[in-house]
Amino acid sequence: MTDSTQGQPLSDKPLSGRHIFITGATSGFGNRFAHVLGGLGARVSVAGRRVERLDALVADLKTKGIEAFAVPLDVTDLPAIAPALDAAESALGPLYGLVNNSGVGGGTSIEKETVENYDWIMNTNVKAVYFMAQAAARRFIERKTEGRIVNIASIAGLRVLPKLSIYCISKAAVVQMTRTMAIEWARHGINVNAICPGYIETEINSEFFRTEAGQKSIARFPRARVGKVEDLDGIISLMLDPRSGFMTGAIVNVDDGQLLM
Repeated sequence: MTDSTQGQPLSDKPLSGRHIFITGATSGFGNRFAHVLGGLGARVSVAGRRVERLDALVADLKTKGIEAFAVPLDVTDLPAIAPALDAAESALGPLYGLVNNSGVGGGTSIEKETVENYDWIMNTNVKAVYFMAQAAARRFIERKTEGRIVNIASIAGLRVLPKLSIYCISKAAVVQMTRTMAIEWARHGINVNAICPGYIETEINSEFFRTEAGQKSIARFPRARVGKVEDLDGIISLMLDPRSGFMTGAIVNVDDGQLLM
């Protein structure tokens, strides 16, 4: 398959009319992605567990002229995935892209870890990501349409972070998952790529970065700074741009050089 947009002139709305489904959209990266991709013309379905936040996000997006639809969804509830995509497509049309953004973290030293924490992290960061991608790809394949899938991994999938063993394992799995999906689905015109963010401040970690320990961590970074959610604007736009049809299986770390430490 070839990219149907190849050779077309540049546009400031390259995603115009294309439907993108974003998981984990109630805060952090997902919330930002909805605004960025919507600003590029996409219709965005935003999914998450906190319904009031989804409704507020959709209301905000609509004030900016962005077509948006809220999808209450716990990604670990696997039987709920297909109905969630059905509802989103009924509202905004056939799916073009999936941003697999839902994820959780936390941990302790390996000898203190629990089965419960292992299951919580792996079910959210690996199992749900896998089956969300599968559900989206099935639609692309059945319709014989091109599609884009972006998995949000982490530099933790490329290096070891102390006392975050399960999280590191989960994100390494996402990296390898992305590669296997890219090669299997290439013949169907489905592009699968992954973003590996470095330390970026969100509401989950902002309190830590204000502590003495957090400040010491930041001081050790190559540029002695922590990232902002908008630092992923460029890469998420690139990976979903229909003109990036030759990009699949890419694992891109966006970390301000932190992986080089």
